[in-house]
Amino acid sequence: MSETGKLPLLKVNDIHVYYGAIHAIKGISLEVNEGEIVTLIGANGAGKSTTLNTIAGLLRPRQGSIAFAGMPVDGIAANKMVYKGLSLCPEGRRIFQQMTVKENLEMGAFSRPNEEIGASMERVYGFFPRLKEREKQVAGTLSGGEQQMLAMGRALMSKPTLMMLDEPSMGLAPILVEQIFDIIREMNHAGTTILLVEQNAQMALSIANRAYVMETGRITMEGDADELMHDDNVRKAYLGS
Repeated sequence: MSETGKLPLLKVNDIHVYYGAIHAIKGISLEVNEGEIVTLIGANGAGKSTTLNTIAGLLRPRQGSIAFAGMPVDGIAANKMVYKGLSLCPEGRRIFQQMTVKENLEMGAFSRPNEEIGASMERVYGFFPRLKEREKQVAGTLSGGEQQMLAMGRALMSKPTLMMLDEPSMGLAPILVEQIFDIIREMNHAGTTILLVEQNAQMALSIANRAYVMETGRITMEGDADELMHDDNVRKAYLGS
C-alpha cells in the first residue's frame, strides 16, 4: 500500500535481471503512485535503463514480480503493455528516421481506436506546437530537441496511464533541457504519471515527488525528491557539490 492507502500504480518487487551470466539488476523494489513523478538517478551503468526495459516488457526478470494497475505483468510482451496503459520513451529517441513527424505519431497510436487518433494527435500538438509546424517533415531532418519532442509525443499517443522516460535530456543544450522538463511537468499536471530516468539529477529531482538512487544494480537510497536533493551524499555523487 502507498502512503495514501491506495495500491500503487506500479509495484516492482525484488526483481533480478541478467544479461547472460551478468547479474545486471540485483533485487530492486520500487513503487510509483498514480499522479506522481518518480525519478531514478544514478551513474552510467547503474542499471536504470535495464530497469525501465524490464518494466516495459522488453526484458524478463529471472526472479521477482512486477504489478501494474494491481495486476501482475512480468513476462507480458512489450506491445501488450502499451495496451494496458504503459508507454516507454526510450533512450536515444529511436524515432523512425525516414517517416514524417505525423507518421511517427501515428505509429505511436497502434493501440488506440481509429476514431480517437485525431484527438490524441491534437493533444500531442498541444504539448509540442513545434511538431504541428513540422508534421510533414521527415523526422531524420529534425534537430535533436525536436526529435526528443517527437519521441515523447509518440509515446504519449497511446494515451498512457504511466509514461516512462529514459534520458530525455541526453545531448540537448541547457535551454532545451529546461523546455523538455517543463513539458514533462505539464504532462504530469494533465494526468499522466511519470517514471523518469535521467542523468541530469538536479533537473530530475527538481520536478519529481520521490526519487530512487541506483548503484551497480541496486537501489541504495530512496525518499522525497527534495530531501534527497539536499542530502550530502547525493550532492557529492550526482550534483557536483
